[in-house]
Amino acid sequence: MKRHRVKRYGLLLVLLLSTSSVMGAVSFDWAVIGNAGNAADTQTGYGTVGYEYSIATTEVTTAQYVEFLNAVAATDTYGLYNSRMDGLTQYSAISRSGSSGSYEYSAKAGWENRPVVYVSWYDTLRFVNWLNNGQLSGAQDATTTEDGAYTFSGATTVSERNSEADYWLPSEDEWYKAAYYNPVTGEYYDYATSSDDEPVAGVDANYYDGGYVEGSPYYTTEVGEYDNESPYGTYDQSGNVWEWNETLISGQYRGMRGGSWAFSAIYLSASHRNSYSARDEHDNLGFRVASYEGGTVPEPLSVGLVLLSVGGLLLRRAKRP
Repeated sequence: MKRHRVKRYGLLLVLLLSTSSVMGAVSFDWAVIGNAGNAADTQTGYGTVGYEYSIATTEVTTAQYVEFLNAVAATDTYGLYNSRMDGLTQYSAISRSGSSGSYEYSAKAGWENRPVVYVSWYDTLRFVNWLNNGQLSGAQDATTTEDGAYTFSGATTVSERNSEADYWLPSEDEWYKAAYYNPVTGEYYDYATSSDDEPVAGVDANYYDGGYVEGSPYYTTEVGEYDNESPYGTYDQSGNVWEWNETLISGQYRGMRGGSWAFSAIYLSASHRNSYSARDEHDNLGFRVASYEGGTVPEPLSVGLVLLSVGGLLLRRAKRP
């Protein structure tokens, strides 16, 4: 477990607006990606990053996304919930009850720790905006989902990453380095299992190898199920679900990497990149979060702890490139 750090802006809002514990419950383990200024992979040209950052060791889970929905989607203005999240044979993970204005969401048993899917690229940006805003509850507006790491001015009109972002969707280079770069040798592995050898389906990774590893109804495995992590300690960057990244490919197409439970081993490799329209939502497409933090998104804290912590937090700022 990496060191814990409380997000300063959310804490200040707590002090101003409440006298009780109000912080959100979504948290991550972080892999710190050092070796700033590393060379790119000579085979692909990807992987160089000129600053230290962190990336979540696992993909965003169904339970974490449900927390997000319950915070901001009582009225789901921008379609953060896809009805296919409930009802299909291969994916029936999140149920929604009530009517617009009072929607409530719940993760179904057995799905909580599996990666969330059926999320568009825009959904992922709104999720990290919510993290930047301290996991506040409310309408989908600038205080929750429409500003933070990225500034929206409509459903699908959005800025590039803001320079003061604390949490964001990783760029392709950031994602690639965390998956394949060996900080000891300065070289790159072919797979995100710290190996140049093709992973063994069901032993090292979840991908299609003449059959499905998990099968109906889940198909995805729980995050971090396999012990063969990347050199920096991340899990499932080869297999399980494709993961969105920040990079623009062309037009409305955004990058995705890592392969999935529905694709063969070649798609897991460093040499393979893919893209979908930013609006697309599929049953084998999810994401993970990047940050400048070396700890976790805040868990619920008592006011006493908030008061003790705020002095130190005001003196500290996350590193920026």
